[in-house]
Amino acid sequence: MDADVASSAETQLDDERRQLNYARICLTHMQAATERIADLGVDALASESLGRLRADRLRALGAEPDAPPFFGRIDRDDTAGRGSSRQDEVLHIGRRHVRDDDLNPVVIDWRAPIARAFYRATPAERMGVTLRRRFGFGRGEDAGQLTSYEDEHLDRGERLGLESDILRQEIERPRVGPMRDIVATIQPDQDELVRADLDTSLCIQGAPGTGKTAVGLHRAAYLLYTYPERLRRTGVLVVGPNAAFLHYIAQVLPALGEGGIAQTTVDELVASEPVRAADAVATAVLKGDARMAAVLRRAVLRHVVKPVDDVVAVLGTKRHRVGAHHLRRYVDDSRRAFLSGHLRWNPARERLLLQVAEDVRRQREAVGAAPSDAETHRVARSPSVRAAVDAVWPPLSASELLARLYTNPDLLARNAPELEESERAQLAWASPPRSLRQAPWTPADAVLLDELRGLLDGAESYVHVVVDEAQDLSAMQCRAVARRSPLGSVTVLGDLAQATAPWAPGSWPLTLDHLGHAGASVRPLTIGYRVPGEVLVLANRLLPHIAAELPPSSSVRPGNGAVGSAPRAGLVKAVRGCLVVDGVPVEGSIGVIVPDAQVDAVHAELRAAELDAHRLAEEADARISVVAAGEAKGLEFDSVVLVEPAGIVAAEPTRISGLRRLYVVMTRAVSRLVLIHDEPLPGELDADRR
Repeated sequence: MDADVASSAETQLDDERRQLNYARICLTHMQAATERIADLGVDALASESLGRLRADRLRALGAEPDAPPFFGRIDRDDTAGRGSSRQDEVLHIGRRHVRDDDLNPVVIDWRAPIARAFYRATPAERMGVTLRRRFGFGRGEDAGQLTSYEDEHLDRGERLGLESDILRQEIERPRVGPMRDIVATIQPDQDELVRADLDTSLCIQGAPGTGKTAVGLHRAAYLLYTYPERLRRTGVLVVGPNAAFLHYIAQVLPALGEGGIAQTTVDELVASEPVRAADAVATAVLKGDARMAAVLRRAVLRHVVKPVDDVVAVLGTKRHRVGAHHLRRYVDDSRRAFLSGHLRWNPARERLLLQVAEDVRRQREAVGAAPSDAETHRVARSPSVRAAVDAVWPPLSASELLARLYTNPDLLARNAPELEESERAQLAWASPPRSLRQAPWTPADAVLLDELRGLLDGAESYVHVVVDEAQDLSAMQCRAVARRSPLGSVTVLGDLAQATAPWAPGSWPLTLDHLGHAGASVRPLTIGYRVPGEVLVLANRLLPHIAAELPPSSSVRPGNGAVGSAPRAGLVKAVRGCLVVDGVPVEGSIGVIVPDAQVDAVHAELRAAELDAHRLAEEADARISVVAAGEAKGLEFDSVVLVEPAGIVAAEPTRISGLRRLYVVMTRAVSRLVLIHDEPLPGELDADRR
């Protein structure tokens, strides 16, 4: 490098370091100003609200304290008011907005409209950008220290793209513990999805390593920033496949300055009764079938009884009669509202009680009385009115109703004409429990109970729902998610090639229909950023056998030498080889993925060899995790040591689901994949077999 150029680069680096320190000082001042916020004598409700806002603000400002305030910069054309001279406007881009004490912007939030150009500008479409600069930061003891920068002069036709060393190093950076945000490395195809507006529902079909989960989470953060009034009161819900996955993603949104977002699994979402049993696969598939929604709705609706008797309401010494024909009209109105979905069962009961009471009010007003609201409510709660409504629109319990269906074959047959007799027999309890407290509810039953509770009372709703690993949701699970966003939008994330659940619909149009968003656009992500190309080439050999309609994915990282193999006896050596290479310690997490039945044995083997290995559920942030193949979905590890691939395939109920499971676990590797086996590898991995 020319000495003058090197000197100029060092001078600019020093300038940027000063700017970084200034941004940190400003951020500290913002935190201090927030801490000084006081209620100043306002009422208790306002004080509590202000306290919550202050706490939320402090959490946002204090999240990820080691992360630098900015990661990039753009210089924009700015000639206004300067005649023919040009002075570029300089904007530093970071995870959150930072201002100085005079309220001048020091760092621009990555979600702000003006920051869009950092991700999208090209020499052909500069969006006003003359220069884009990315910053490199140290690791370990130097974490957060600015060490380098790279420039792209777009006005000169320069564009590094994925050839950027800083970008590649950030993508490949090893990690132990939870997922990090990708805000510094978002690519144009990802940014387009992240910035889709709130009223747009998206389905992102993402091949392994394409960043679909990160895109979904960053979209949630973008929407909260862009539509605060609509979202902060009604919320965003993130639904993941399991608790380990939620732990893995838990820090992404707080690091982006967003908290208070509900994160849950489908099992947690529908939990109401203790799950004490498990279904046979065929029964679980049947309970997840969309036909069950019609069965349950019919079972509820059959409890409507046509009124035949008048209602006599007693108020003091007076008796007031509501004719059966009036009650029939009220019941018919409620039935239509229930069928249309505008009214749930129990709110309809409350409305019927009030309609009868209002009828009495009108009768009293017709003779010159002036009944109060309290008197009208007493009529609605009176024994005779409640008994009359109970007779035509009885109170229902989800668990009692489902238990009756499972224990009464005739009742089930009347309500399930769409099911074959053999299917109805699958649903029946072989030995009815002595009480509902001992009911052998299964995970699939929990979803059906949630469907019933939705019919009876509705469910908490959100304006936006992010659903990850959605390819594995049954139709009834999709309906459970849909109930939480009846009028909002969704971001659906998944990969049909990774669909391992036997009840999976296997089609995005079907899944989206069950989610209530049949018109959502399906957008593919096929360029991998995290999984090495050599791993993908091997895994892609399975695609013709598991998802022939999907194009093979590619990677921006060749990953030469990323795939290795060893016999079963070489497991311990292989794990140690992921810790130290050529005598040099290697950073990053290691996932030892095994057939589900072998977790305990492999864990004991590694501990006996004095390796600090932990079961996934035991310590999610361990350097070495022993992971059951069935729990690996959605996770990633810098190194994956895969034990007996053929055993993983054989453990699944069908060959295709076993191959899909193998595809999932192979593509958890970010840097290297080691296949440990004595059994022959599945023939589908043979390059010559198609």
